[in-house]
Amino acid sequence: MKVITASGERSEFSETKVASSLRRAGAHEPVIDDILKSLRGRLHPDISTKEIYKQAFDLLRKQDGLTASRFKLKKAIYELGPTGFPFEKFVAAIFENSGYKVEVGKILQGSCVSHEVDVVAGLKDLKMFMECKFHSEQGKKCDVKVPLYINSRFLDLESFHLKMHKNGGIRHEGWVVTNTRFTQDAITYGKCVGLKLLSWDYPKGNALKERIDKLGLYPITVSTLLSAREKQFLLSRDVVLCRQLIKDDFFLDQLEIKENRKRRILREMEELVVPLKKANG
Repeated sequence: MKVITASGERSEFSETKVASSLRRAGAHEPVIDDILKSLRGRLHPDISTKEIYKQAFDLLRKQDGLTASRFKLKKAIYELGPTGFPFEKFVAAIFENSGYKVEVGKILQGSCVSHEVDVVAGLKDLKMFMECKFHSEQGKKCDVKVPLYINSRFLDLESFHLKMHKNGGIRHEGWVVTNTRFTQDAITYGKCVGLKLLSWDYPKGNALKERIDKLGLYPITVSTLLSAREKQFLLSRDVVLCRQLIKDDFFLDQLEIKENRKRRILREMEELVVPLKKANG
């Protein structure tokens, strides 16, 4: 059966992809089989993949709310918008929790001009300059123009820093991080010039989705208990991560959330911050 993808293209429906997404979120095989069986009776020609995954989410939520929260991770990252700043903080947190020293929104001098760098990450003899490209709509891809532009900025920054630290032994890397996908030309160009690319599904095995699951570093937007208004309130207060809310639940009090519901929300957050492999035993 042909379905409509997020990019507007018609493609063959793949149960394997749906099952893989459910499995990655931690759903057990009997649950996956039940959901796929239910989905088969709801499919119709040219249904959108967005609708398919929404139905899968609704079915999963009835059986396992926590796994449903993990399952909606991709959509939850889109909900970090409409501005890109929460995404920048989210990316910074991923690298900080991987052992890097990070700074967000730094103005740095290049050989020719100064540049605002979304995230600067450092580790021993390595310094990384990262540009975060956030899209609030599914289906948009980062084409080759993005790494072309970012690489020119990186070369200007690297040139200046090499002059300033001639004997420092510091290596520099330019990065482009996006919550969507890269076109093949963008990937090819990145490989050719040595620019690091990180997206939802690239590089395979160490993409954004794997890093998040490995660290248990989920954004508050994955919550199935918080309303859209409550999520936006928290994001406006720079509360981006579930673990931030656990450490400081003062913001839930500001939202005048009743005690019983507050306990349920915090319990959900505490379960989500456990890295997925540990959660599955």
